[in-house]
Amino acid sequence: MGSLHPVPQVCTPLLLKFSSSSPSIWTLFTVNRSFLYKQRYPLLATMAVYTQGRLPVSSPNTHKLAPKREKMELETDAISILHEKIRRDHGKREATRPGMDSQEADMYIQLVKEQQQRGLQKLKGDRECKEGGVFSYKVDPYTLRSGDYVVHKKVGVGRFVGIKFDVSRTSTEPIEFVFIEYADGMAKLPVKQATRMLYRYNLPNETKKPRTLSKLSDTSAWERRKTKGKVAIQKMVVDLMELYLHRLKQKRPPYPRSPAMAEFASQFPYEPTPDQKQAFIDVEKDLTDRETPMDRLICGDVGFGKTEVALRAIFCVVSAGKQAMVLAPTIVLAKQHFDVISERFSKYPSIKVGLLSRFQGKAEKEEHLNMIKKGDLDIIVGTHSLLGNRVVYNNLGLLVVDEEQRFGVKQKEKIASFKTSVDVLTLSATPIPRTLYLALTGFRDASLISTPPPERVPIKTHLSAFGKEKVIAAIRYELDRGGQVFYVLPRIKGLEEVMDFLKQSFPDVDIAIAHGKQYSKQLEETMEKFAQGEIKILICTNIVESGLDIQNANTIIIQDVQQFGLAQLYQLRGRVGRADREAYAYLFYPDKSLLSDQALERLAALEECRELGQGFQLAERDMGIRGFGTIFGEQQTGDVGNVGIDLFFEMLFESLSKVEEHRVVSVPYQSVEIDININPHLPSEYINYLENPMEIINDAEKAAEKDIWSLMQFTENLRRQYGKEPYSMEILLKKLYVRRMAADLGISRIYASGKMVGMETRMSKRVFKLMTDSMISDVHRNSLIFEGGQIRAELLLELPREQLLNWIFQCLAELHASLPALIKY
Repeated sequence: MGSLHPVPQVCTPLLLKFSSSSPSIWTLFTVNRSFLYKQRYPLLATMAVYTQGRLPVSSPNTHKLAPKREKMELETDAISILHEKIRRDHGKREATRPGMDSQEADMYIQLVKEQQQRGLQKLKGDRECKEGGVFSYKVDPYTLRSGDYVVHKKVGVGRFVGIKFDVSRTSTEPIEFVFIEYADGMAKLPVKQATRMLYRYNLPNETKKPRTLSKLSDTSAWERRKTKGKVAIQKMVVDLMELYLHRLKQKRPPYPRSPAMAEFASQFPYEPTPDQKQAFIDVEKDLTDRETPMDRLICGDVGFGKTEVALRAIFCVVSAGKQAMVLAPTIVLAKQHFDVISERFSKYPSIKVGLLSRFQGKAEKEEHLNMIKKGDLDIIVGTHSLLGNRVVYNNLGLLVVDEEQRFGVKQKEKIASFKTSVDVLTLSATPIPRTLYLALTGFRDASLISTPPPERVPIKTHLSAFGKEKVIAAIRYELDRGGQVFYVLPRIKGLEEVMDFLKQSFPDVDIAIAHGKQYSKQLEETMEKFAQGEIKILICTNIVESGLDIQNANTIIIQDVQQFGLAQLYQLRGRVGRADREAYAYLFYPDKSLLSDQALERLAALEECRELGQGFQLAERDMGIRGFGTIFGEQQTGDVGNVGIDLFFEMLFESLSKVEEHRVVSVPYQSVEIDININPHLPSEYINYLENPMEIINDAEKAAEKDIWSLMQFTENLRRQYGKEPYSMEILLKKLYVRRMAADLGISRIYASGKMVGMETRMSKRVFKLMTDSMISDVHRNSLIFEGGQIRAELLLELPREQLLNWIFQCLAELHASLPALIKY
């Protein structure tokens, strides 16, 4: 065991209980160290920059120097560093996190575990092999290609070379070995062993290449990377849990089941598929059986009946007197939703449907806003303008979000803020990795509609290099059978050029252009004419990506396919094949040699997912290619990059399955004993400088008793008003911080005996390990051992009391930094 610095003797709780009758308070204010204050803080009394209220007399020059001196002192100060670390690591949510007692916590953790099991069962694809109830993300060595990067669980990142027969040391019979190249040599391992230890190494960003290959001769660097990933995962799990538990604590009365719902459902003109029926049941149960707001993802291909699920949820909520909001990413899609909803609710004259869009004039818009506020509109359809501050809902009960991945970060945050108070239903054909990830981990309910309606046939997909004659042949075939064509480009810039080329090739055919920058009326008219069949070829951007349902358009041509995301391509392809006739998707790329590895991989994935109902698998592939994106505002790319996505996922599920073992039970602040005999004396100048010293010390104690955030705020306010405190006051504050952090960590007593520091605690060995794994300082980590309910540190020598307090402060600050990765009840 490594060593550190030492610790002195203690015998009272951290700060004395101060009251006017307490004789001890005067010892804090004796003058015997005023010289120290004068030496260290000659400028403090003249600080004009921090003081409010009465200022001491000062010379004009002295306080010009003060701010700079103060700034330098504060930047290197241990308390300021702690503040910065807490703000960074614990985030804003920590401050507002609702308290929960232990019994409540047990109940919720059980709910999360059940939810997680349901989430795991949703995991589709070829990873169905379970090990100890956790899905395995291990790779079959026979599916690897030479040059692929792999992760060996114990050794690290290497490059797959191939599988060859070779003789092992223990047998003369040749067997198959997997050969993997590492930074310092080649390793071979039997195929059987490889299937238990190997994972693909995929990165969540543009480059597919790991920073470095691991070394066979030194696995400690790999262990460190793995530990870093583990801590990041644990933190993520706790973030998710807190969010999920917060939602579970929200309550609303269940919606009544009424015969009218069955009547509404009977108007659906098709026979629902088994998946669709299950989605109807899931949503109805969420609304009528549960008291917590719904947050369900309906994942199903275009035309598989997601809208019908939403319509039934809307009917349930609106018939109970609440409002429903339907949010779409584009005007075109919002208009289509409005038409579908208006038609479906036309038999219910008392239910009013409104569309809020930029197509409306100012007066009409104002009238709609007023109706929403008064509750005269029951169903409000629109784009992100519905999330604006001007839209005030009278009694909002349900939010339906179509294709959440098409909204920006700010809109997604606004959508997330609704989730704690209203029921939310998210519809998606290919959910964004983050959404999918939440569904897979079970922190979000998901219903998958993967069975195509009986009349749907797979879309024939052709992927090839661009050629004008290929384009003309594809369009001619569709026009000859009386159909219509979508021609999609990634940018507005090339639309006119394509228009000229097609006009020359098809002079007698009606062709039009559509994109998001057009005037509202012009765009609306164009889409209307295309829907009516007047326009035969629509040249457009991906504005048609979501939800547009035109039965007669059964050929789509996508040019410069490499510039689209995988989910976008899947969505675009789904614009055709809505009728019972065979549909075609032609995906054209320029010269293949110009494409990036990532673009090639996207195209390969799209070719593989040609069957109907594979949007979910495709989103999972997309997650492998481009990563999770931003989860809760934190970039996870680095954490995933440490170990690769597949091992990251396996570690994630493992962490989820053991979630209840990562609990730290705090202790009441008042019960913490700090047995280190240290009572600093404040210099008289500082006492005279403080407006009401006794009240300030009392306030400090009260702030510490409340929580770490209150103590931080108190210290910052003190410094703003009086400047950086003298050393003796700093020691006083550090005692408060030590006691506060100890309470948060579940440490009930800190004492020193010679060179040994002891901390009595209720935490488990597993929690202690997680905390020390996340410590930055090797010095602190190596000095701590956990034994029989105690954390102990053997220091190199017996430290003076003040140095000892500083050491304990630094050590607890490091342990405290790991709290976001733990469940605190």
